[in-house]
Amino acid sequence: MSGAQHLVQAAATLKQVVAGISPAQLSAPTPCAEFDVRALINHLLHWGPPFEAAARGEHVAPPAEPVDRTRGDWAKALLSQLDRTSRAWDAPEAWTGETHMGGPTTYPSELVGHLITIEYTVHAWDLFRATDTEATWDTETLSQTLAELTKTAAKGREMGAYSEEIPVAQDALLLDEIVAKTGRDPRWRP
Repeated sequence: MSGAQHLVQAAATLKQVVAGISPAQLSAPTPCAEFDVRALINHLLHWGPPFEAAARGEHVAPPAEPVDRTRGDWAKALLSQLDRTSRAWDAPEAWTGETHMGGPTTYPSELVGHLITIEYTVHAWDLFRATDTEATWDTETLSQTLAELTKTAAKGREMGAYSEEIPVAQDALLLDEIVAKTGRDPRWRP
């Protein structure tokens, strides 16, 4: 599978989880310590337009002020945004050259695409654990995500995006290894 196919697959899993979340679950805690379900959905909606624009090499800064986007039909808005981002990154040219990731600095487009795949995979797990929804994980996408995360995790920790890695058993599930690399405890339960 290509990087684009992995991103589309990670977005499909995230969409599956989001579609199963009820409004009553918005205040539930998540394994992402600074976010409850509402805040995590807002985070995904906040970064949606910059992630979509990045596929076209465009710079779209996220809003400076946090906005609560869960007042209306947040599920429809997020599912629609995930579709648009998937379509944008499904174009082969999205993975070439350089692009932006919400700021003026440019990065290799391939790196940004992989980072979005990691973001979608980890936050799908956060919401999956927080809300006990259904999720289907693609093993090949998880393997690729783990490989990319292994390359970038140290930099992610330096930037404050991840906490210290949680040790897991050598025979841990791929998804457990991924979330542990970001500093989340794979055993986390609400």
